[in-house]
Parts: sequence; C-alpha cells; structure tokens
Amino acid sequence: MSHQPTEAQKAWPAYLALLAKGICMGVAELVPGVSGGTIAFLTGIYFRLVSALSRFGPASIPLIRKPKTFWHVHDMTFLLTLGVGMLIGILVFAQLVSYLLAHTAPVLWGFFFGLITASSWFMASQRQLKSLLSFGILGIGLGLSFLQLPQQDFSGSWLMLFFAGALAVSAWMLPGISGSLLLLLLGLYEPLIIAVKTLDVLFLSVLIAGCLSGLLLFARSLRWLMQHYQDPVLALLIGFMLAALAKLWPWQNAALNYGLMDRLLWPAEYAELMTVPAFLPQTLVAAVAGFLAVWTLTRLADR
Repeated sequence: MSHQPTEAQKAWPAYLALLAKGICMGVAELVPGVSGGTIAFLTGIYFRLVSALSRFGPASIPLIRKPKTFWHVHDMTFLLTLGVGMLIGILVFAQLVSYLLAHTAPVLWGFFFGLITASSWFMASQRQLKSLLSFGILGIGLGLSFLQLPQQDFSGSWLMLFFAGALAVSAWMLPGISGSLLLLLLGLYEPLIIAVKTLDVLFLSVLIAGCLSGLLLFARSLRWLMQHYQDPVLALLIGFMLAALAKLWPWQNAALNYGLMDRLLWPAEYAELMTVPAFLPQTLVAAVAGFLAVWTLTRLADR
C-alpha cells in the first residue's frame, strides 16, 4: 500500500533549492564585483525577495502581537531559509575565498568573470533594445566612473562601518552592483573577511545593524522602481555589470590604487610584473565553468 507524501514532504525539495540559492548568494557577496542580487535574479527569486523585504516598516510593529500573521505577511519562511543559506555560504566559504585570493587569485577572478559575462548576456536578452542602448550605455559609463574611485580606508571608524553596511546591503539588493566591491573601495573588505573568519562579534554587529537599517530604507523604494520602471532600471544595472568586468579581469596590478585601465595586464605581463604564475589554463577553465554555472542557476529558477 503506497502512501501519498504530505504537504511538508513535498515542500522539502523547494526549501533545499532555496537554501542552495542562498548559499550561492552568500558566496557571491564574498567576492568584490559580484552581486548577490544578480544571483537572486538568475535563480528567479529576485522579485519575491524585494517584495518580502519591502513589507517591513512601521506597520510591522502591531503585527508582532500576531506571530502567525506577521510570519505570513513578511514571507518569513522564504526569508529565513534564504538567510540561513547565505550565512552558510559566507561562513563556510570565507576561508576558501580568502585562500584563493592569496594564492590563486586569477583562477577565482576568472570564474566570476565568466559568471558575470553570462549573467549580463542572460539579463540583456530579456530587455528591450532601446533600453539597452540608452540606460545600458549610461550604466557602463557610471560603472566605470565608480570603479575609478581610489580606495579609501575607513576601517577604524565604527560610524563609517554602520553606514557602509547600509550602503552595501542596498548594493546587494541590486543586480549588477556588488556590496563587497563597495566595501573594498571603503577599505573595509579585508577587515570584514578577517571578522568573519575570527567571528569578531562587535565588528559584525555594527555592520549588521547598518545592513538592517539599509534594508528598511531602501527596499520599498526599490520595489516601487521595479513596479514602474523595471526595464530601464535593469538595463542600467546590466551596464553596471558590464563595467564590473574590468574589476574582475583576472590579471591586474594590485599595487596600483588608481587608474583602472592601467591596472589591467595580459597574463604574460602579470607573471613578469607580479613574479607569480598567471595560471592561464586554469583561469580559462574557471571562466568557462563560471559561464556554465549561470546555465545551472537559471535551471534552478524553474524549480
């Protein structure tokens, strides 16, 4: 006699798929130039995520006395499952990302270069050509200008850390703009990686407080923009993603803190100037793997 699966049993595959998407988003946010929002878009959960986050506000406070209603209105099962996945991705892969950046950086950058290239193509294929030719080109210009900003060092300021958290989470919610890249420009990326590896509670608490504040302030505005100007906004962000490829170019002179185009090197130049291997074959394989990873992520969107 066969037993029909219960609703809870049917839901488990969906929860596991959502958890996997969260892990991918967490890993993406560890790497400057890659956006967790891009991963959310590719896996088909972006608009649900923005909608759920935008429901938090003053009206949420009275609902706390009605836990079931609060849970349902704010789609908490979705948010918590995704959040747990992101936390797993960050905690598990922080040391791996840190190691790869220190020892085989071109391979890591190559993977994400391929991923963002494919992501840009996938998102652009769903947009109107006139939006791409106007807002997309504008996004490329703005993105390249953003990348030209010299790196600063605000690692000693708790107030700056709070505001950096608010700005970074706003960038995280936008496909194409990387929160970790913003932290890198503010000189807070390496301190964050160290804080995650050492579980620096004070540092992480201040950053998380800034992130929560940024979510409350930005989510509703983003939802409104997506409802009324989705095509132009996404075309603009595709431009940002294409500009980010300059930051993700695997072979760069990391010693330069200015002149983005001056930092870009050919593999042979990189090996000679940096006196380290260029890892050309491995980087090319990683780039192809990143490109193919987008195909896998888009297939997850159908589950």
